[in-house]
Amino acid sequence: MTPAGVVEAQLNAYNAKDIDAFMQCWADDARFYAHPDTLLCEGHAAIRARHVERFDEPDLHARLIDRQAIGETVIDRERVTRTFPQGRGEIDVVAIYEVKDGKIARAWFISGQPEFQNRR
Repeated sequence: MTPAGVVEAQLNAYNAKDIDAFMQCWADDARFYAHPDTLLCEGHAAIRARHVERFDEPDLHARLIDRQAIGETVIDRERVTRTFPQGRGEIDVVAIYEVKDGKIARAWFISGQPEFQNRR
């Protein structure tokens, strides 16, 4: 599978909230960062735990705006709907994925500020 194909598969699994399919896209020792270098989690167990919690959000959905692939690097721009403590909202996200041997090895995320549709 191409690097863009791996990233597409993980995005589809994210939107389906299918944790097993999602984790198949990540290397065992993958690292997940807030850009540029704040390590948020490392390894399958930590990435899985972070996303099991996220997948419980009823409104979770990522809409792909744009994707660029250069070699092993894939850059996605997404509009993500989430259930924040303040209510349902959307946030702009840029995700930078490094794919090695058919798995996401490292990922960096840049997030904007949430925009809320309905305040609780």
